[in-house]
Amino acid sequence: MARQSISLTKPNDSWLKEQVASEEYSSKSEVINDLVRQARNQQAQVDWLRKKLESAEENGFTTESQQDILQQSKDRLNG
Repeated sequence: MARQSISLTKPNDSWLKEQVASEEYSSKSEVINDLVRQARNQQAQVDWLRKKLESAEENGFTTESQQDILQQSKDRLNG
């Protein structure tokens, strides 16, 4: 596992400590890894939506309903 050194603002450090103190996480590293994982999932969702929009712009209308696209989006977001 890669090790990093980061600087945190006091409010962010306090929040991380609170997460560990609440026993939601076992360490600050675990909290950071979870946040990065969530950000990566969000970025994947944004990328997927962007590709859908670009495809629609290039190819015109889609045969998928709004509900279908929304469900696909939710499925991707929830893994």
